[in-house]
Amino acid sequence: MLTYIKESIEELRNSVTLPSKAESSNLMVIVAVFSILFALATWGVDTVFSKLIKLYFSDILN
Repeated sequence: MLTYIKESIEELRNSVTLPSKAESSNLMVIVAVFSILFALATWGVDTVFSKLIKLYFSDILN
């Protein structure tokens, strides 16, 4: 286990490169846009299902 941790730290130091500030900003904007789009899609599906369920149960109860 200790060897694995040491090798992981060594790999992080030698192999991993961080993106530039500009690239990080661009990626952050992309993630934010897709998050908003996904939230809107989820809201839309929830609204449609909610209306369908209300319609279904109003027909059954009346």
